[in-house]
Amino acid sequence: MNRKINFILLILLFFFSCKSKKLNYINYYHEVYAIDSIHSVNKDTLATIKKYKRLFRKYPPVQNERIEEYEKYIKYADRYNKNFGGHKSLDKLITQVGPYWKYKRQDAEFFKLYKKYGIDSIIVEQKVNEWKRGLNKTLIDSFSIAFERDQYNERKGPSVETNDRKNANLLLWTFKNYGFPSKQKIGLVGNNNTFMPMGVLLNHMAGSQNYEYFKVKLLEYVKSGECTPREYIEMVDKHQYINSSESTYGIFLHYSTPTFNASDSSRINRNRKAVGFPSLKESSNITKDFQKKIKQ
Repeated sequence: MNRKINFILLILLFFFSCKSKKLNYINYYHEVYAIDSIHSVNKDTLATIKKYKRLFRKYPPVQNERIEEYEKYIKYADRYNKNFGGHKSLDKLITQVGPYWKYKRQDAEFFKLYKKYGIDSIIVEQKVNEWKRGLNKTLIDSFSIAFERDQYNERKGPSVETNDRKNANLLLWTFKNYGFPSKQKIGLVGNNNTFMPMGVLLNHMAGSQNYEYFKVKLLEYVKSGECTPREYIEMVDKHQYINSSESTYGIFLHYSTPTFNASDSSRINRNRKAVGFPSLKESSNITKDFQKKIKQ
């Protein structure tokens, strides 16, 4: 009897240790890019649905801005009458598109999807407003000021250094008290319709005296899924650009750059993969697909 109880306890311990293990979103991004790449070649939508379903069982979606994998999964599943979780998943999708609602509300296909499941446009708007009310008001107030300060006088003159230092201190305080100020905490639009793309603010931390701390801390947030790989690598490459050192991720490099060669490409692709960002070629293809989608 005791042996049976001990066995059950071991099983429970294993289960809870697996559940408590932190997810690494760098692996999530790898899977998203792999699924997207395979689908663009094979056009096997049913296989793509299955792959995405497995992915979202393990990882809560973060909705890549140019791939929109969670929305894509729901739309594909709906088209093929596959179960994607119904109203529960549609509510979860609203929290993913909430930061982009200014643009998303113009998407007629998005509202058609919800209407099909008995959710009219008024209810969708209400759910988005509920999401907005759940954002962190303290951080929205603070970062609305920070972004206005960041763009003061079009970033010209002696005030730039002072303002960047103030914003660096705000980031340090936020990391300590609230974690990363993600779109799911502060959205993209602050007080007085202030546009708040966190990547812009982080880019200006490339010259901060706290840069080395930011470089380490932000990588932690990339792994947790709160900071996007792009936000991270743009700051790192901007720092290297300022200091005339070799680019790690190739954000400011192009194939037309005289010093760019095959060895650069291999090195940069390895570095990108290490933080969950697509290779140079994959990135180019994603951008092309995204631009085609905009023109449609």
